[in-house]
Amino acid sequence: MTGPDTDDADAAGLVEAGRVLFAGSADFYAAAQTLDRLPPMEGVEIAFAGRSNVGKSSLINALTGRNTLARVSHTPGRTQQLNFFRIAERFALVDMPGYGYAAVEKAKVEAWTRLIHAYLKGRANLARVFVLIDGRHGLKSIDTDVLDGLDKAAVSYQVVLTKGDALKKGEVEARIRGVEAGLAKRPAAYPQVLLTSSRDDSGVADLRAAVARLLAERGA
Repeated sequence: MTGPDTDDADAAGLVEAGRVLFAGSADFYAAAQTLDRLPPMEGVEIAFAGRSNVGKSSLINALTGRNTLARVSHTPGRTQQLNFFRIAERFALVDMPGYGYAAVEKAKVEAWTRLIHAYLKGRANLARVFVLIDGRHGLKSIDTDVLDGLDKAAVSYQVVLTKGDALKKGEVEARIRGVEAGLAKRPAAYPQVLLTSSRDDSGVADLRAAVARLLAERGA
């Protein structure tokens, strides 16, 4: 028998599971600028992607409760490789290079792009990509190009809106619904959109819970 009370209990259980998960160890263990430098495929991997300056490193630090796990920079395009972090000996969190920043050498951008595409297509243990979108602006064409690639590669992904503290209260629901509508016909998209802010930690517990749910589904 299920009902509202059961659903609430399940949600609370996932929030607690997420809290415990990210309260555990969190350690950098590998970096790859080329395909041949990728670490062996061991256990579940969950990747974080997003355009440059979307707040990806700040959100990873908020998730793990560590201020310096992922390097935060005010200079877009600072993450120039795939960075791998082992979380609580349960899964690998992969910080991907930011996309959409043009003020670097064209050859370097093309190399990053090839690396990312090769990683997404060939990583059998990649459970999901969390795609971070600036909550102030919603989906832009540069984001939908990335989603097109994930759909084509049949890689499961979920959209996470960042900088939610910058939205007015009346804007939140409309922004979430607008993004969900844009994902409705995308085959690889997880339907629920999360709203977060690394500044005030809002939505961070929900994101932790989403990761805990995914790991439970994968038996990790």
